[in-house]
Amino acid sequence: MREILGRRRRLRFRRKARTARLDAAVTFAVEWGWPVLPGAGLRATTRTAAGPACSCPDPDCVVPGAHPYDPGLLAATTDERMIRWWWTRRPDAPVVLATGGRAPCAVSLPAVAGARALAALDATGMRLGPVVATPTRWSILVAPYGLERLGELLYAKDCVPSSLRFHGEGGYLLLPPSVAGTGQVRWERAPLAGSARPWLPDVEAVVDALIEASTSTPGGGSRLAY
Repeated sequence: MREILGRRRRLRFRRKARTARLDAAVTFAVEWGWPVLPGAGLRATTRTAAGPACSCPDPDCVVPGAHPYDPGLLAATTDERMIRWWWTRRPDAPVVLATGGRAPCAVSLPAVAGARALAALDATGMRLGPVVATPTRWSILVAPYGLERLGELLYAKDCVPSSLRFHGEGGYLLLPPSVAGTGQVRWERAPLAGSARPWLPDVEAVVDALIEASTSTPGGGSRLAY
């Protein structure tokens, strides 16, 4: 009896998780205008020495489950019918945001450095938007920026740690409640409940704190895992 009850609980949990991904994708796309698509995801029955295996054909995929594959990134959309069709076929698929354009961009850094950066920004009274976290990396969502603007901003800096990643035009980012090879994707700072569209800071407002946190953290904060 306990085994049967345990199996039922696991099934209910899986159904709830699948519904949560679809609901999240619809919220991002339809209510907030963020173009999304399903990510590669993980193979349920296959693992490698480093952890769960990606469902893409690359056996040595370095970001398992955490990237677009089929469809490709250019298929990202805000169309509700397309989104519901995708996640009806693949309810376990992670939710991938196509960054740039009119959609948010992001700056990501190792988790330890990310915690330091948020503490420093909070100490200055800086208003932040949503922050996405995985066990290895944190991503601060920022207002859209172009490559030329980003290049000018970074050129003026004495040093930009290689552990920082910039998710701009043509880039992507996993959003909660996805699951990737490194674990659960969650909100470290969630959008305000009932937000018509989350507010986002400019990249200039946060980049100095992110550079300082990454530079002052041994090893940049962690290995360069997604």
